[in-house]
Amino acid sequence: PTALGIRRAGATKASTSSFMVATPETGVDSISITYALMGPVMAIARPIAAISSAIVAGSLVQKFDVETPPEEPEETTVKSCCGSKNVERTLSQKIRDSFSYGFGKLLSDFMDWLLVGLVFAALIKTFVPDSFFLQYGQGITAMLVVVLISIPMYICATASTPIAAGLMLSGFSPGAALVFMLTGPATNVATLMVIYNELGKRSLIAYLVGVVVTAIVMGLGLDALIDYYNINIMVQQGGHGEMTSLLYQLSAVVLVILMLRQYWYRFKPAN
Repeated sequence: PTALGIRRAGATKASTSSFMVATPETGVDSISITYALMGPVMAIARPIAAISSAIVAGSLVQKFDVETPPEEPEETTVKSCCGSKNVERTLSQKIRDSFSYGFGKLLSDFMDWLLVGLVFAALIKTFVPDSFFLQYGQGITAMLVVVLISIPMYICATASTPIAAGLMLSGFSPGAALVFMLTGPATNVATLMVIYNELGKRSLIAYLVGVVVTAIVMGLGLDALIDYYNINIMVQQGGHGEMTSLLYQLSAVVLVILMLRQYWYRFKPAN
């Protein structure tokens, strides 16, 4: 909705396309969850790859689609004699709001997909042999498979993170997980339909090519850097000894309680 708003307010097709790619991926919530689940390397790589993908997609849209100026919005003026003064929130209110958002709305938005990612990883670990991922979980083949998986999924940037973590835990390379986090929110069917209806077919093709190609290039580059510098992403996710520590167990209990609380609010009968 925000992208459509800036488009109808006068933004170009290229700017709108870049906005739709970069904004979700560079949000504080998505980067924070990436750091928590996948470590600092992925948290740094994700916004860099997203900005690069946004620039490439916007440039291709600008090059291959002739711009048609959007309709000028009609300005209306309404007489009013009332005014209001903005009230500054206190520090305690800001802190309370941040906790309310972090443990409330944000958790509610991605907890379903967190469970999906964990179940997905568990099923794959149980039923798919490790030799499969040694053959298909690395390189461009895995990334193309991830792109095909991401298109029919309606998923936001924050919710894509736990599923990407599940892919990594299942044996996919960090580059393939990065491709999923980039293409999942940007190339799902709902987003593509909005682009087609608002920007046109040529913009849609340019947008799709820009996002997918850039995501794969960035994924291959990330895997190459990890191999070159011998970075162990699994260590950043926590070893088996750490995961059994008291701190991790307490954190898991707190997370479960918070999730159950959100499910209660979601499904409790109306009075």
